[in-house]
Amino acid sequence: MAYILAIETTTKNCSVALFDDAKQLVLKELVSEGYSHAEQLTIFIEEVLSEVKISINNLNAIALSMGPGSYTGLRIGTSTAKGLCYSLGIPLIAISTLKAMALGISKHYDFPLYCPMIDARRIEVFAGIYDSENNEIREVDADVVDVNTYAEYLKNEVLFFGDGALKCADIISNENANFIECYPSAKDIRTLAFQKYSNNDFEDVAYFEPFYLKDFVAGKKKS
Repeated sequence: MAYILAIETTTKNCSVALFDDAKQLVLKELVSEGYSHAEQLTIFIEEVLSEVKISINNLNAIALSMGPGSYTGLRIGTSTAKGLCYSLGIPLIAISTLKAMALGISKHYDFPLYCPMIDARRIEVFAGIYDSENNEIREVDADVVDVNTYAEYLKNEVLFFGDGALKCADIISNENANFIECYPSAKDIRTLAFQKYSNNDFEDVAYFEPFYLKDFVAGKKKS
């Protein structure tokens, strides 16, 4: 029996799940406009372990949603995951946030193509294109969305989803385009995490960095 703790902090949703080989044991998550991940993440980790009465020392691996997404959220999730791996002596598994999103939503909605979108401010999103088998059709990129951005894929129906999807609906405006607003969740990490765990596909904890995709630009302080 292997226990994997999954951490998702790439957006406003702070999400933690605990899995065993067969199923999800427990999920805790909270969407916070104030990005309260630094305070909430440790609490959720303690709660999921307590709820199923499993000691933190029984964990076999940490699975981290590696981005792209919020710079601050990624830093918090990464530092927490690496700290746990160091202290417990267990491996780190890195999971593509968008790939996990596409796999998760494909279990509930049947479309030829899926385009997970994470809000990157203004009319920009972090996005990728996946087919119904969770194969990456187009690599993840930071898209400045206009009417032609996804035109080649809209010969088929496409499900655009995520916290960046609805703001693109009026721009994309195509009869084959479908939109759902949602957030990445730790629950969607399980399948990919156990695939990597079975293959011993682990990160070098000391050198691991999340997938930022864009350089962080700090906002100016108000005078």
